Amino acid sequence: MRILKSTLVICLLLASTNCVSKNDKKGILTTALQPTKQDLGHYETAYFASGCFWCVEAIFESVIGVKEVVSGYAGGTEKNPTYETVGSGRSSHAEAVVVYYNPKEVSFTTLVKVFFGSHDPTTLNRQGPDKGTQYRSIAFYKSEAEKKAITDYIQELIKSNVYKSKIVTEVTAHTKFYEAEDYHQDFEKRHPTNSYIRNVSIPRLNKFKSKYPELLKKNKH
Repeated sequence: MRILKSTLVICLLLASTNCVSKNDKKGILTTALQPTKQDLGHYETAYFASGCFWCVEAIFESVIGVKEVVSGYAGGTEKNPTYETVGSGRSSHAEAVVVYYNPKEVSFTTLVKVFFGSHDPTTLNRQGPDKGTQYRSIAFYKSEAEKKAITDYIQELIKSNVYKSKIVTEVTAHTKFYEAEDYHQDFEKRHPTNSYIRNVSIPRLNKFKSKYPELLKKNKH
């Protein structure tokens, strides 16, 4: 019995190195402090997918002019997707974020720059340790102007030979965004000691900060 109890304790303490951790699902994190809802109706929105949404949310929230970032699911056809279906790759959706921003402080083109500058757009269905179509790179557009801003920026990256491999980012019309479960919102902020956050998310955020210090909010340096 002692051996069984010891094994159980060890299993519970073992940290995950993947965005889809059993310990990051129901039962443990659902009891954590939930983010407060706020009125975001006066802000513009932009939608992106570039790997685990915990990482992407933290990156965009560090940018000047961004009011809020919400994690969720987009790019698929199924209605009302859940973390269980998306995270396991059993849906056509990707983990994504919606960025609420003030266009007087930051432009959509700058957000596109943040998007491409904070992940590897050449890795197909993969970002860092996370593999699967749910982690694919997608830049969503809501208008022809936004589509042009994205495609123009991609052409700039190609002409500048920024990447040795082909850019595989999908440029897709935005249709529907589903908010992820509450326990995923502000995940990095609320769970700084989580092993995935320490080993993957924070290093990714710090890499972005070192590349674009001029885009950061003062309290995010």
